[in-house]
Amino acid sequence: MPLAALKLKSVEFRREREASWAELEQLVGRVEKRGVRALAAAELARLPVLYRATLSSLSVARAISLDRNVIDYLESLTARAYFCVYGVKRHLRDAAADFFLRRFPAAVRGLRYHLAMAALVLLLGALVGFFLVQQDENRFYSFVSDDYANGRGPTASTEELKEPLYHQESVAETLSAFATFLFTHNAKIGILAFALGFIAGVPALILLFTNGLILGAFAALYAQRGLSLDFWAWILPHGITELSAVVFCGAAGLAIGQSLLFPGERTRLGNLQKRGRVAGQLVLGAVLMFFVAGLIEGIFRQSVMSIPVRYSVAAATLCAWIAYFAWTARLARRERA
Repeated sequence: MPLAALKLKSVEFRREREASWAELEQLVGRVEKRGVRALAAAELARLPVLYRATLSSLSVARAISLDRNVIDYLESLTARAYFCVYGVKRHLRDAAADFFLRRFPAAVRGLRYHLAMAALVLLLGALVGFFLVQQDENRFYSFVSDDYANGRGPTASTEELKEPLYHQESVAETLSAFATFLFTHNAKIGILAFALGFIAGVPALILLFTNGLILGAFAALYAQRGLSLDFWAWILPHGITELSAVVFCGAAGLAIGQSLLFPGERTRLGNLQKRGRVAGQLVLGAVLMFFVAGLIEGIFRQSVMSIPVRYSVAAATLCAWIAYFAWTARLARRERA
């Protein structure tokens, strides 16, 4: 075909369809900037019609070997329109609100029995560690490694044990502590408990119990020196959030283990898919709780030395989490009604 005829054919092709392409591009641009809610009902219904028409135009343009610029434009436009028609249609803000108001609390309620089991195992480990070290303080080293103890052991003096509880850090040290917090012991225990849940949930139980042993061993050590009040004032402000997150991760691991051991009417793979989705939402919420605990530990705890204030913050944190889950539960009941 002569070059002039080809150019004429390309111009005619664009002239006949360019209005619908421009309309689609305008709708796609609005969706990309403000989400699908930016479109009226009529525009929303029009979007897939324009997408299919433009996709047809692209097919024809390729078949008759039109101008390469036209083909590139149509390929780009149809790719963008595809995500608007078939992709996620919620703004990030809406997705975050849906997670915090519905999905995460629903995962907590859905795995409440696993949560109770995980909390019981952690508490049992703490009690065992406490009473064993109370009877013989040398057992402390059976539960706590030298690296983790960091000089806080039976051989340390009372003043040496007390000093970290009231050590006030500079701003730089505080930010450094916060930056490394997410990778400290309890966070790693929590994520590992979930990750190993597929081995019948047994590693999750062992990790929870072991973490409880460490907490109990430290509690007994400080109790023997008359520092229980100081120790729990130091632990609880961030510990309520942090230990709850550990329990959440452990419960998710137990749920994964149960889905494999007792699949019920579904296949193991199908049950794992269903449970895994809920468990994953629970772990994602737990990771965010570790982040909150890091803020409390890195900013508040090292700058406030007053025991009454520390206990007040711990109580406020506990009440805030209870209020959050109670409120979201009421919200879920209203939506179902």
